[in-house]
Amino acid sequence: MSAAVEAGELAVAVPEHVTVERPKNRDHGDYATNVALQLAKPAGMPPRAVADLLAARLRETTGVAKVDIAGPGFLNITLDAATQGLLARTVVEAGQAYGRNEALKGLTINLEFVSANPTGPIHIGGVRWAAVGDSLARVLRATGADVTTEYYLNDAGVQITKFARSLQAVANGKPVPEDGYVGEYIADIAKAITDGVPGVLDLPEDEQLRVFRAEGLTLMVAEIKRSMEEFGVHFDTWFSEKSLHDSGAVEQAIDRLREQGHVFDRDGAIWLRTTDFGDDKDRVLIKADGETTYFAADAAYYLSKRDRGSEVSVYMLGADHHGYVNRLKAIAACAGDDMDRNIEVRIGQFVKMLRDGQEVRLSKRAGNIITIDDVVDWIGVDAARYMLARSSTDSTITIDIDLVTSQSNENPVFYVQYAHTRMCGVARKAAELGVDKGAAEDFKPELLSTQWENDMLGALGEFPRVIATAGELREPHRVARYLEDLAGKYHRLYENCMFLPKGDEELTDTHRARLWLVEATRTVLANGLTLLGVSAPERM
Repeated sequence: MSAAVEAGELAVAVPEHVTVERPKNRDHGDYATNVALQLAKPAGMPPRAVADLLAARLRETTGVAKVDIAGPGFLNITLDAATQGLLARTVVEAGQAYGRNEALKGLTINLEFVSANPTGPIHIGGVRWAAVGDSLARVLRATGADVTTEYYLNDAGVQITKFARSLQAVANGKPVPEDGYVGEYIADIAKAITDGVPGVLDLPEDEQLRVFRAEGLTLMVAEIKRSMEEFGVHFDTWFSEKSLHDSGAVEQAIDRLREQGHVFDRDGAIWLRTTDFGDDKDRVLIKADGETTYFAADAAYYLSKRDRGSEVSVYMLGADHHGYVNRLKAIAACAGDDMDRNIEVRIGQFVKMLRDGQEVRLSKRAGNIITIDDVVDWIGVDAARYMLARSSTDSTITIDIDLVTSQSNENPVFYVQYAHTRMCGVARKAAELGVDKGAAEDFKPELLSTQWENDMLGALGEFPRVIATAGELREPHRVARYLEDLAGKYHRLYENCMFLPKGDEELTDTHRARLWLVEATRTVLANGLTLLGVSAPERM
C-alpha cells in the first residue's frame, strides 16, 4: 500500500490502522483484509480497482504465494509455507516475551477491583472480580500500559460499626444484634481479640467497642490479604476510605468541585449537581446535620486516583452496583475530566456453583455466603481462576464443581492444561531418544506444510492481536477462549502428525521442524495461562 501511494498509483494518506484477519474458511487464504474498501472513497476509485492495484503489489512481496480478490474488493492473501513456518522459530526465540506488545504504551491505569467491605470473608462475587481483575492487570501490562492495582477498603461508616458490635456481642456471650454479622469467622475473630487484648472485656462498653472495631478491622483485613495472596492476587495499593476523612481529603475534594462550579447548597445540605452529566438525580455530599455521605468519599477517592497519576480509573463493581455507574462518571465530569475516557465503570454479574446438579448456597464458616476459601477448597486455585475469568463479566456464570474437578475434555481448564502437558511429554520423549530440534539456522520452515500445521501456525500468529484486543476492550476472557481454540488445534495436530521417529525410523528435518512447532505452541499456551494467573503443568 505504501509503495502504491509513493508511486502515485493511489492518491491517499496511508491509514494508521488496517484490519487484517484470519479467514474462518481456509480456502480464502491465510489472511484477509478490507483495506481496498477502506481506501476506495478517499482515492476516488471503485474498491475493485484499488484491490487490483494492491494485489499486484502484494504478489511482488517475498513470502506471498497468492493474492485473490473476492466480492467488492476483499483481498485474500496466501503465504508460502516457508514464510508461514518461520513463525515457529520466532515464537521460540521470543519465549515469554511473545505476545507482548505496545498497544497501550504510555497509558496509566488505576485498576480497582474486589473492594469488598472488610466485615467478612471475600464472597464468590468478589472472587470473580479477583480472578478477572488480576488477569486484566496482567493483560494490560502485556500491552504496555502502566497499571496500578488497588483495593479500596471501606473502613469507615455504619457497616464497620455493625461488625464491631457483632464481635463485641459474641465476645460477651450475647446475641449478635439483629442487623449484625454472623458465622464462625465472627466467633474466631472475637476470640482472637480477647486472647490478644487481655482485660478488654473489663473495659467500659464504649472503650470496649473501640478496641473491637480497631482490632477486628486489622484481623479481617489481614485475612482478606491472606486469601488474595493465596489466590495469586497481589494489590499494589490497599487504600483506606478512613484516610480520606482523617486527612481532610473529603473537604478538599468538595472545595475543588465547588471551584469547578458544580457544588451548590440547598436545604442546609451541600450537593453535587451530577444531573448535568447523566445522573438521575443530584447527590448530597454533606447532609444538613453535617454528616458526610459515602458519595463525598467517592468523590474524594476519584480525585485521589487522578492526583496519584491515573489517566484512566477503572472501577470493577458487583452486580448490585448498577446505580453507581452514572454517579461515578458524573464525579469525573464534575472534576473537569472526560467521563468517556478518564473513568470506566464495569459491572460483573453473579456466579452460581453446582454440586450433584444442585446449587450450593451456604458456607459453614461465613454463615450465608460462599467464600473464596470455599471455592478454593472445592475446585482449587487454577480451576477457580480459569473458570471465573473465561466468560464475559456481562453474563451470569454457573460453575459445576463435579465437571471442573474432572479429567475430562468437557472441563475447559483440564483441556487447556492437558494440551500443555502433552507438549511437555513430547519434549521429554525427545530427550529420552537423544533427539532435539536442532539449531535455529538449520530449521526448515517450509516443511511445516500440512493442514494441521498451517492451522497451528495461523493460531500462533493471532496471539499478539488477542492480547491487544483483550487489553483494549478490558476483556481477559478473550485470552481463555483463544487458549481453548489453540489447545483444540494442538490436539488435532498431535493426532495427525508424527513429531518423533518410530522404531528404526531415521530422524528427519520434518521431525525437527515439528519439534520447533511443538515448542512454539507450548510457549504460547504457557504465556496465555500466565496472563490468567493459571499454572502450566508439565505433568497431570
